Amino acid sequence: MEYKDYYKILGVSRDAKEDEIKKSYRKLARKYHPDVTKEADRAHAEEQFKAVQEAYEVLKDAKKRAAYDQLGSNWQSGQEFRPPPNWQGFSGFGDAGGFEDLGGGGADFSDFFASIFGGGRARQGGFHRAGRGEFSQRGQDESAKIAVSLSEAFHGGTKTVRLQVHEMDSQGQPHAKIRTLKITIPKGVVSGQQLRLAQQGSPGIGKGPAGDLFLEIEVTPDSVFTLQGRDIYLTLPVTPWEAALGATVKVPTLAGPVEMKIASGAQAGQKLRLKGRGLPGNPSAGDQYILLQIVTPPAHTDAQRALYEKMAQEMPFDPRKHLLGTV
Repeated sequence: MEYKDYYKILGVSRDAKEDEIKKSYRKLARKYHPDVTKEADRAHAEEQFKAVQEAYEVLKDAKKRAAYDQLGSNWQSGQEFRPPPNWQGFSGFGDAGGFEDLGGGGADFSDFFASIFGGGRARQGGFHRAGRGEFSQRGQDESAKIAVSLSEAFHGGTKTVRLQVHEMDSQGQPHAKIRTLKITIPKGVVSGQQLRLAQQGSPGIGKGPAGDLFLEIEVTPDSVFTLQGRDIYLTLPVTPWEAALGATVKVPTLAGPVEMKIASGAQAGQKLRLKGRGLPGNPSAGDQYILLQIVTPPAHTDAQRALYEKMAQEMPFDPRKHLLGTV
């Protein structure tokens, strides 16, 4: 079930006084009252009206408010909620009546309300109170991010990870706990993809099953390859003579080195493709793209400098010729 932030629903702070709570309740109740609301979506207005009534039923009563506050202030509205282990709630609460009714229907409280204050079977299922102190509810789902190297994303396999998860103590306060899990990484996972581990989330209450654990993949940057979608990019250094004369060179890929032919007259920045050498995928794998980078050897000796001078004489070439006259 979803956690309900009663303070947020009424638009008051957690330390709000009784008069402030009552004033805000009256204002919102009249705004969403089915008979007088000016909201275009009347169904939404009715749900808001019920939410406001429920929030006021809790916060106007010092004992109910104290019981609710025991859950702590770290919960977010809409977050999946389960009562903490050994939760006693507000003992002695019999029915849901007694709120300041402005009309528009009787009390119709949520599963969340019932899980804290009792009152029988919740409307939407998932929570059941068979008797005093007997609860059966599915555990809360948990989520976490895990870092996966590009090689792991390509090859898949098993990985042992340590995760910090949050659990509730007997006082209803969340606390961190380290769990060690051995998980299977499918081939071809990408950043943002989620892995679901059934019943590896928070434990259930009573006979309720545990929740699930959702792991969001984050593929970490690689020192050699760059990933874009399922395509892999590699900047490949080549010599001037390999680019000018053409050559067959070895190129690293995630599956191992392969031979690739460079045609004569290749230029810096030219992009070549190795089909199907990217991340595995369905219906097809990505590609690997090779960006050529021409690297000029240094001239450290007289003989090396003489060779460059001879090249300049034998091959008079001006790469800036096309720029002349543009400034």
